[in-house]
Amino acid sequence: MTQRRIAVIGAGPMGLGVAYQLVQQGCIPVVFESDDRVGGMTSTFDFGGIDIERYYHFHCTSDSAFFQVLQELSLEEKMHWVNTSMGYYYQQKLQPWGNPVALLRFSGLSLAAKFRYGLHAFLATKRKEWKPLDQVEATAWIKRWVGTEAYDVLWSKLFEYKFYDYSRELSAAWIWSRIRRIGRSRYDIFREKLGYLEGGSSTLLNSMKACIERGGGEFHLKSAVTKVAISGGKVTGVHTDGAFHPFARVVSTIPLPYIPAMIPDLPAELMKKFAAVKNIAVVCVIVKLKKQVTGNFWLNVNDPAMDIPGLVEYTNLRPLGEEHIVYVPFYMPGEHPKYQDDDQVYENKVSRYIKAINPAVTDSDITQIHVSRYRYAQPICGPGYLDKVPSPSLPIKGLWVADTSYYYPEDRGISEGIGFGRELAKHVTE
Repeated sequence: MTQRRIAVIGAGPMGLGVAYQLVQQGCIPVVFESDDRVGGMTSTFDFGGIDIERYYHFHCTSDSAFFQVLQELSLEEKMHWVNTSMGYYYQQKLQPWGNPVALLRFSGLSLAAKFRYGLHAFLATKRKEWKPLDQVEATAWIKRWVGTEAYDVLWSKLFEYKFYDYSRELSAAWIWSRIRRIGRSRYDIFREKLGYLEGGSSTLLNSMKACIERGGGEFHLKSAVTKVAISGGKVTGVHTDGAFHPFARVVSTIPLPYIPAMIPDLPAELMKKFAAVKNIAVVCVIVKLKKQVTGNFWLNVNDPAMDIPGLVEYTNLRPLGEEHIVYVPFYMPGEHPKYQDDDQVYENKVSRYIKAINPAVTDSDITQIHVSRYRYAQPICGPGYLDKVPSPSLPIKGLWVADTSYYYPEDRGISEGIGFGRELAKHVTE
């Protein structure tokens, strides 16, 4: 019985994927989570009577691992698909975006720049092999295809306000996978189809948790692992606040920057690699309004008065009655002084930005604002990323470590997390 018990650190999509698969294989996962709920960045909260994610999520038609779990848990009927649209706020004007006609009509680009941009987007969507892009720096790759004009208008602010000082340290393969994922959700060149789960992410998260518990798994919420104990080159257990839990196998799925402090007995070379991983933080502002801001799900923003790459009008994907929900993410390094700004600073900015984008929105239309922060929200995956981090299976018997950056070249996502977690669990039980 003791050998069947396996510690899983973190209850985000990857941790749940690990635990879910371990149950399928006859093991007993014991999940430790510092938060008071499962989900990690996909966790939900009560936003004035609406159960909603702290950070926005959506699904594409290529999210196969996600769909497989929905089928296994008989949740397929909870999945809904919507024809969505994109927009671009540029030159203080809201413009359609995301299809060939919108590109041709876009104000602020020459015809040649539009052609180069469109060709690159089309070829990136059709491309299947990512490894030739693995060692290529992303901004150089994009500029080579689209040219300086299109890059400056359509890409530069997205990089600047998403990655800051790391904008020139990204793998082209990683950026390509983002372009391809959205492109593959188009069912023709004019229309995009994205999906949402009825009830939001909690529908799946709670179903997975219940399935794991039915299989004998355990959840210890508000129970952060402070140390993974190692002796004689093998794992002996985990420490939580005031308690030791013996385990012969431990799987960590929390952000890599936490690893050096949590597993201080790792070899120096491994510690160095984990400590070198860079991450971007996010301050995500969620706004509830009486009035729709735009008709778009995603709005790219390039405006000198706005320090955001864009905003997501979530209720243009998932309707929530008469109320409208908008997510406005501010990305930055966690060490940046702006990360320490009070919530009110971000609330004031977002109110100002929304009213600029849609002057018909007034202060009285904004009924509620909530600010969430996540220190290690987005790993920075540079050229050749997987060659720079250790394999999930460490040279410590019974220890596996991974986080969202291991999905490379794919970006972090619920489907990627669950799929990677399930595959990792299979290796743990080999």
